[in-house]
Amino acid sequence: MLMTKERPKAIRTLRGWAIHVLQEAGAIRECEEHGWAKDRADPHARERALDLARQDPPTGVSPADAVAEVREVLDLIGDTCPECPPDSAC
Repeated sequence: MLMTKERPKAIRTLRGWAIHVLQEAGAIRECEEHGWAKDRADPHARERALDLARQDPPTGVSPADAVAEVREVLDLIGDTCPECPPDSAC
């Protein structure tokens, strides 16, 4: 029987690519309850994400532009979920 692997979803925007890189490097995570991205504040994970962007930018994007997009996305993401109560540990 012929078996096929499911293809990963195509990332359509540079912003989406940057979010994917940050997730793969462990620099951000999702709030389990609401789905908001949260910064893990891990300097090593951030550096891994920047290295990935530098080494393997999307087709047609320079390494400098890829790194700039990852930095910009990281700057937009906070360390708390806006929907969770302030005293929760989400």
